[in-house]
Amino acid sequence: MTTQVIMRRSFTARATSFALSFISLSFCCSAAVIAAVLPLPKYNVSVNDVSASGFSSGADLAIQLHFAYSKTIKKGVGVIAGAPYYCSQGNITISVTACMLNTAPRNVPYLNSVVRTWSRNGYIDPTSNMAASRVYLLSGTLDTIVKQPVMTDLGTMYASYLPAAHIFYKSDLPVNHSVPTDYFGGDCDKTSGSYVTNCSFDAAGAILEWLYGPLNPKNIGTLNGVFINFDQAPFWGRHDPTTHGMATSGYVYVPASCASGHACKLHVALHGCLQNVATVGTAFYQSTGYNRWADTNNMIVLYPQTAATSANPGACWDWWGNDDVNFPGKSSGQMVSLKTMIDRIVSGNTAAPYTCTHWYDSNYMHVYYGRAYVGSDGQAYAVNSNQYLGYYSVGAYTDVRRTAAGYYTYGSCS
Repeated sequence: MTTQVIMRRSFTARATSFALSFISLSFCCSAAVIAAVLPLPKYNVSVNDVSASGFSSGADLAIQLHFAYSKTIKKGVGVIAGAPYYCSQGNITISVTACMLNTAPRNVPYLNSVVRTWSRNGYIDPTSNMAASRVYLLSGTLDTIVKQPVMTDLGTMYASYLPAAHIFYKSDLPVNHSVPTDYFGGDCDKTSGSYVTNCSFDAAGAILEWLYGPLNPKNIGTLNGVFINFDQAPFWGRHDPTTHGMATSGYVYVPASCASGHACKLHVALHGCLQNVATVGTAFYQSTGYNRWADTNNMIVLYPQTAATSANPGACWDWWGNDDVNFPGKSSGQMVSLKTMIDRIVSGNTAAPYTCTHWYDSNYMHVYYGRAYVGSDGQAYAVNSNQYLGYYSVGAYTDVRRTAAGYYTYGSCS
């Protein structure tokens, strides 16, 4: 969110066996952590079993992923303290007043009209994809940062795209602005330093069971998987994540069953502002409860990481345009990076394996071979990601990669 938001929040709260030589034990969660930064592995995950969730700015990013990449986030999303899609409209003041503190109204009909336009013109995936997905919404009655009416409007917005039976809204939990757990964190009526609270409520479990249906009981003992610290740079065309508010590395929890090739699911969990590893350490990616469920249910959990910038000192996800004017669309840098991380993980699916392909060619040839298209401005854009490639010319050369069938972005495969 904005510097203003961060100041407000600060005041309120104040891959596998070949890598075993790099493993050090993390005693807080009794699971192994690979200390060396490694390439993100691929696993046997079906494209039909991908979901996401997030808290605060991470919730807003999860919502953006769901709307913009509904062909990818097929299972749906979990939202803890988020706002309607495109609520900020790229405006700092709106993001604080209307989308958090509820001191200004939100025009949901207008936002829906924007969504319909974007769905038709390809700025986002067709919203018809969302109908089969599910959404879990959680808003604490004591939340002082993202007030309940904001979340209520998000539920209203989702009702335009999903059947009512696919939306669950929990609005009776007495918890402040935080991720509630049943075993870790601070007091429920306060926002702890990590924004994780121990409230006798397992939010991660509630989200995952709503998205995937009945699950095996969670593992409350020693986790049998491993945390991999993976390199985030390859998922940026210029290998410059820190320039755009993302850290050089992220984390992924991989149960032993998934590491051994078992068919697995993928859940993307997005932290909030002031909740990245550089700020709160392991609290979000090790102690919010997702891994306990993942361990017994063949589920990989991806924890991408943000980084602070001068425009975004709280290391929030870009939901108001602090980094990219196209923040809510498919072409946004952060959105593309997360999409290509997902593509990398699911490319190991045994039923439909996929290998990233790269071309360095003129934009004219990219268009000729269907890797790019010419926009209304006469410029070249990558097919399906809509990323800007430059002049449509035989003399303008660009790197283009295909990370999934029919999906092209700027950059190389490594």
